[in-house]
Amino acid sequence: MNMTHLSELFWNASMEEMKQGYVFDQEHEVYECLVCGKRYEKGIIYQDEGVLYEAEKYVRRHIASEHTSMVDFLLGLDKKWTGLTELQRTLLNYFQMGLSDQEIVKELDGGSSSTIRNHRFTLREKMKQAKVFLSIMELVEERSSHKSKYIHIHDSPSLLDERHAITEQENEEILKIYFNQGLDGPLKEFPKKEKRRIVIMRYLTKLFDVQKHYSEKEVNEILKARLDDYVTLRRYLIEYGFMDREADGSRYWVKSKAK
Repeated sequence: MNMTHLSELFWNASMEEMKQGYVFDQEHEVYECLVCGKRYEKGIIYQDEGVLYEAEKYVRRHIASEHTSMVDFLLGLDKKWTGLTELQRTLLNYFQMGLSDQEIVKELDGGSSSTIRNHRFTLREKMKQAKVFLSIMELVEERSSHKSKYIHIHDSPSLLDERHAITEQENEEILKIYFNQGLDGPLKEFPKKEKRRIVIMRYLTKLFDVQKHYSEKEVNEILKARLDDYVTLRRYLIEYGFMDREADGSRYWVKSKAK
């Protein structure tokens, strides 16, 4: 399983929120699934198979029915996010299933119980190291007087290098230059530099509903209001991984949230 398109909401969630799989948006009073972004409004009663659920209970039910569990989802993430080898991922899956060391040896069709115990020890040491590293980073971020917050682009591997490290200040400056009539107005021109294109594409993604599918005509109409050459905008939204489409171009959708 290769789940690479994680929302900014996911990365801003606390460890406890990641474990439970949802966050509560105080401003809008909604519970939002960290996996798919579905939202459930507090105070609304939801019905499923004749049973009524309040919003928080229903989002938990949604996660269990649609995403199996958060441990399954997190274990399914790409190695670049978990740092786990394929063997470690497999072992952790067996551990969370409650299998004994001897049972795991049988499942792996080889090895020994002592080898499995060593793996358990190594993974627990990795957990300790992760806690220390997280604490160090949080302290460094809190005390740094020159920190620049970086915007989250999205999780396409092709956009994960130093060329695409864009600070909030850079993002705002680029948008002001190219949307010189305001963010609701048209683009002055389409930039030639890649970093600027990415900022523009990221912003244009906000014009689309993350939970909706669009026809090519609908996409064109939305983009045409920003630039006459809407075909170029549409092409780069796909090329840079902000949107995806059916092979025949019949449907388009946002691949990840770009808040």
